[in-house]
Amino acid sequence: MNRQALNDYLNGKPDTTAVRPFGPDVQVFKVRGKMFALVPDEEPLRVSLKADPTEVPFLREKYTAVEPGYHLNKKHWNTVTLDGTIPPDELRYMIDMSFRLVVRHNLKKADREEVLSQLVDSIQNNQQDGQP
Repeated sequence: MNRQALNDYLNGKPDTTAVRPFGPDVQVFKVRGKMFALVPDEEPLRVSLKADPTEVPFLREKYTAVEPGYHLNKKHWNTVTLDGTIPPDELRYMIDMSFRLVVRHNLKKADREEVLSQLVDSIQNNQQDGQP
C-alpha cells in the first residue's frame, strides 16, 4: 500500500478528518475528534494504529514491521512500517480495528451509534458494488 492508497483508505472511514495538530510533518486521522491513525510524512511510510492489547504481542511477534507505537502508549498503539511484508488485507484489518476501537471506547454513545450506523451503510454499499 502506498501513501495515496493509505490516505484514501483512512479518509474513507465515516466521519474521518485529517489534521496536522503536531506540525506540518505528521498527518493525524480522527473520527469525531478522536485519533485512530497517525502518518508521518517522512520515509519509510509508516502508520501508527490503536490495537487491542490482547493482539499487540501477537502482531509484533508475527511481523517485524510492527513495532511499539512511536511516542504513544505502547500497550495500545503499534507503529507499522509499510514495507510490503504485511499482506494488504492484514493492514486493512489493523486500520479497521484501530477505527473500531476508537469508536467503541472513545466516543460518546450518540456519536458512536451514528458512526457505527454510517459504517454499516458503507459496508452494505461496498458489498452491493462488489467491493470487499
